[in-house]
Amino acid sequence: MNKGRKRARYGQIGQTAKEIADENRVDELLELIWILRERGEAQLDKLMELTDVENPEELLDQMKKGELIDLTENKIFFKKRGEDRAREITRRHRLAERLLSEIFLIDEKDMESSACKFEHILSPGVTESICTFLGHPPICPHGKAIPPGECCAKFRTEIKPLVVPLTHIEIGQRVRIAFIAPRYHARLDKLSSLGILPGNIIKLHQIRPSFVIEVDETTVAIEKEIAGEIFVRRV
Repeated sequence: MNKGRKRARYGQIGQTAKEIADENRVDELLELIWILRERGEAQLDKLMELTDVENPEELLDQMKKGELIDLTENKIFFKKRGEDRAREITRRHRLAERLLSEIFLIDEKDMESSACKFEHILSPGVTESICTFLGHPPICPHGKAIPPGECCAKFRTEIKPLVVPLTHIEIGQRVRIAFIAPRYHARLDKLSSLGILPGNIIKLHQIRPSFVIEVDETTVAIEKEIAGEIFVRRV
């Protein structure tokens, strides 16, 4: 790519429609490779089986020449540029899912298709603003990790986060559970059995010696550590 030409990702000008489409297709392949790596299945045959990108072989060859990936027999490896770009596109997609599902209450089918469009147009600045607005969520609605950004490391907010841990809520407030990020999976099962689920409205009654909340007219006591893993937004 000509260094003097602005990239058209994030809505900038300077590329043809074909070049923009190719950039987006490369992003989709990079994101899929990232997902496969999370599963421990970053293999060429798996990628070819799952991708619906047109002419993936041609794109993979371009990605190798562009120092984005490397192929060793059937295994796919990120190079530095490719890993950075894959992390970025995955982060934008999963933050978009979080925004669409928790704030706009979009159903899962429409959420996924819309997030696929969002991931190609969000600028780094807008991405960080969304992350801050949501309270730096660690996972997407499907429970997959959202790669953290600089804003997460700094945790400096220019606007008040909409989504915060339950431990940040004042006694007497009613809040809606946005997501739960438990340290142990068994905790998620236990909370679910108590009706503490994303989307449900709860009210905080006390914080000492334990957090006492009301959910579905039932009073439940939980430890402070667990309360810190429940992320909520005010209603």
